[in-house]
Amino acid sequence: MNSLNDKNIDDLKTPVVFFKNQVKDFVEKRNWSKYHTIKNLIQALGIEVAELSEIFLFKDLEKSQIMRNPKLMEEISDEIADIFIYLISLVNVLDLDLTTAFLKKMSKNKKKYPLKEFKNGNYYKK
Repeated sequence: MNSLNDKNIDDLKTPVVFFKNQVKDFVEKRNWSKYHTIKNLIQALGIEVAELSEIFLFKDLEKSQIMRNPKLMEEISDEIADIFIYLISLVNVLDLDLTTAFLKKMSKNKKKYPLKEFKNGNYYKK
């Protein structure tokens, strides 16, 4: 299995289980499982999303502006990674199969937002 130092790791080659195992190992080695309750992880997710949002507060940043600013891209990347790490930890605590949950929810979304009604860029909450 890939290691964190492997330069060939990317989204095309890395299964979900890699992330689940990395986070599980990280948490267990630090004896943090007692802090990783469902409530705490949900709150941590909310805090990390707020930290990502804070980067954009009072700014109208275009994608091109972000992409040209390596420091800003690193800040955004770090916050997204924090969100992902806490999400994976929550998935681990709940013993959730993320792929199954994803596919099930996408199936529901396709029924809720059918192409016939939403193909032309229409967007509203149903």
